[in-house]
Amino acid sequence: MSFDVIVIGAGAAGLMCAAQAGYRGRRVLVIDMGKKVGRKILISGGGRCNFTNENASPNNYLCHNPHFVKSCLSRYTQQDFIELVERHGLAYHHKTLGQLFCDNSAQDIVDILMTECEWAGVEVQLRTELLSVDKTTQGYTLTTSGGEFQCHSLVVASGGLTMPKLGATPVGYKIAEQFGLQVYPTTAALVPLTLHDHDKARFESLSGVSIDSIVTSESGVQFRENILFTHRGISGPAILQISSFWQAGQAVAINLLPEKNVAELIATWKVQSPQKSLKNALSGLLPKRFVEILGEQQQLPDKALNQLLHAEIESVAKTLHQWQLKPNGTEGYRTAEVTLGGVDVDELSSKTFEAKKAQGLYFIGEVTDVTGWLGGYNFQYAWSSGWCCGQYC
Repeated sequence: MSFDVIVIGAGAAGLMCAAQAGYRGRRVLVIDMGKKVGRKILISGGGRCNFTNENASPNNYLCHNPHFVKSCLSRYTQQDFIELVERHGLAYHHKTLGQLFCDNSAQDIVDILMTECEWAGVEVQLRTELLSVDKTTQGYTLTTSGGEFQCHSLVVASGGLTMPKLGATPVGYKIAEQFGLQVYPTTAALVPLTLHDHDKARFESLSGVSIDSIVTSESGVQFRENILFTHRGISGPAILQISSFWQAGQAVAINLLPEKNVAELIATWKVQSPQKSLKNALSGLLPKRFVEILGEQQQLPDKALNQLLHAEIESVAKTLHQWQLKPNGTEGYRTAEVTLGGVDVDELSSKTFEAKKAQGLYFIGEVTDVTGWLGGYNFQYAWSSGWCCGQYC
């Protein structure tokens, strides 16, 4: 069968692109090897889908070419997507830091995308594995488990390697390499960090405990949100954010009391409750078990407040404002939200997302070397890149 456009991947970017191309009068087919469309959308945001961020800007993305995203984010903005979902009557709410979530279910976002595709005349074929892609004089021939298809324009929206249980594969990277495009090495991003055995043993009793913190990478990037202890290591929004900037062998610095000045606090406490132990005083600000563990590790002196020397107070302040933790790795693609790296965007047009070396071949969404922060930024890039590509493919 022959189509004007075939989109590989029925996710956020692919469905957005397909609908836009369909509205231009193009005959569009979306193929996906999964049993249902929008699988990552459905599980995102705890099933509520953090579908965009009011603050989305190019500064919220990691890419070897930081200027690449400026074009698509300015041509299809978060406000454009908000207006789309409002036209469909989506009930949504605001959370901290500009995040927008569905009131009901992530299924609402999938339903909106599928309604748009239906209105645009897009065909969707699921449970279809791509076996090979070949260039022809007219465009491309795709051999799949569901038959052979021809198209003038081929859009690769196959996503990254995250959550392999949902069917993630490297097919998009393989297509890029087949047509001579550079692909940057990929790693898991927005992912919990794991700890060395000795640290894991120390902190496993804290599993489920969260602390409002500022987490800073060795490169100086920092995020202010909760950290969360788990039975495997450390997670929470601040850790997921910093994981995109963390590299093996590095430590992270954690300010456990960002609203306080520990040295000044202790000076006040010494006057108010001189006989009180330092650990008891700190347990009013931090989880008691966490304070006990720091004491067991001799990172906090086992003394009354009036016994503390000036040097000890400075040491306590440094421990709590610059607590050093050296992870031994990440939980990997199994629990990561996105994939860092991918198709080199310098190989693509920032206006159309067409490959410069292969006419009629396009790459959008997570398969490209663009990774957003946690908080709806990756979905916004999916909408923006999909919409822009859909105007031209």
